[in-house]
Amino acid sequence: MNTKLKFLSLLSVSILAVSCVPESIDGDGNGITPTNTDASFTVTKTSENHYKLTSSNQNYLYSNWDLGDGGGFGRGANINDVFIPDEGAYTIQHQIIGQGGVIAATASQTVKVDKSDPLSGNLIQGGKFADATDIAKWSMAFPNPSNTALWSFNSGWATFKAKNWDRNVLYQAVQVVKGRKYMADAVISSKGVSESWFEIYVGYTKPTANTDYTGDGNDSTWLRGINTWAGSGTSAFDGKISIKGSVNANNPTGTFTATQDGTVYFAIRSGGNDMKDGISIKSVEFRGVN
Repeated sequence: MNTKLKFLSLLSVSILAVSCVPESIDGDGNGITPTNTDASFTVTKTSENHYKLTSSNQNYLYSNWDLGDGGGFGRGANINDVFIPDEGAYTIQHQIIGQGGVIAATASQTVKVDKSDPLSGNLIQGGKFADATDIAKWSMAFPNPSNTALWSFNSGWATFKAKNWDRNVLYQAVQVVKGRKYMADAVISSKGVSESWFEIYVGYTKPTANTDYTGDGNDSTWLRGINTWAGSGTSAFDGKISIKGSVNANNPTGTFTATQDGTVYFAIRSGGNDMKDGISIKSVEFRGVN
């Protein structure tokens, strides 16, 4: 047989053999489509504000959990011990991840937390921006007559937009105890901004109109922040500011330590040259660290 013809014949047989491989094998699957679709789980209260989440089976690669606090899904164990510090009803969701990293199934349960933890409960009022009552808990320090640095409130979000280096501060007063540490966090979302900042400060000094607020220090004392010069915010983001934001080298843990009893001001300081569609925030937290 002609050598070239023999080669082509063998190639044709090889292609035919590959094309005839089935996409699935009965009972085994093809390694891509998950075969286990049971994402159910049990919730056991272990103590006040503490719960154990237990998957009903473990025949999958790993779990994703959403605790219903606005932070979205995060990877966790088959058995997950969680702390829910704030009173309310939470829809907890569990995803099981199968072969090929595919979401095989999702299940959910609603957990009702009867009361807030006395030490770690959220000190922020109206942090969900759910209605006019929530919004009324906040004050603004920089009324902006040119309408280029404005906060707006819609569908459970507070959104800030600015241009031409204008800025504004949204704040509220909270009570702290001397010697205690407090941590700030929030859920944030944006399509991305340019030459902009969106930072959380806490200080005993009250924000005032036409004064750039930096708590009791300077502009390097923010607890959490989106800051394009520090490497965050230029592309789309959605999630906790503690995860999506920049880390402040001067305060990498994002905590505030009270030096005296009394009133401090939790302030969101934001502005920029081009914030485009803006940065939105919800589920704002400021709570004691155990």
